[in-house]
Amino acid sequence: MAAAAVGLMAAAGQRLACGWGRGLVSAPRRLLWGARRKEEKEVKAGANIAIEEKTEPTEPSVICPPPRSRNYVPPEDIQSLLESHVRKIFGPSLPDQWQQTSLKENKLKFRLLDQLASELGHAVPNSQLHLMCSAQDVLTFYSTPVKEGSKLDELRASELPPNLKICWEQ
Repeated sequence: MAAAAVGLMAAAGQRLACGWGRGLVSAPRRLLWGARRKEEKEVKAGANIAIEEKTEPTEPSVICPPPRSRNYVPPEDIQSLLESHVRKIFGPSLPDQWQQTSLKENKLKFRLLDQLASELGHAVPNSQLHLMCSAQDVLTFYSTPVKEGSKLDELRASELPPNLKICWEQ
């Protein structure tokens, strides 16, 4: 019964007292929602005018980056390149087995992978970052060539047996 009385008082627009000592002024929902719609229409109308007044930008803006080329051919000197980066980032006091260098410290791991990605144009995907635990793991990743293309592209390039027919055109 108390809830019904509160509801009637709120519908009438009277001041309601909260448990914390503040009062709320409640207005009928139609007034609140109608006012919001009017404000939205005014904002949209103002936005249309603002868009029309804009001039053409002097420099082209990039909405999204161009798609990355997934082709990657490792350089011949990848091992010496990686060793120099590891020695530069982790310091010259590394042991002779630099491949065993641990990548547990995230800042150093990030610096190494970031420099290699920018220099080689091939970044470690997010899904494989947790697998990079040592310099040997990074060497294995950057030594593996990546070829863009699907299995259908490979089939198209190969010579098919005469009893196999694939329709390439649709």
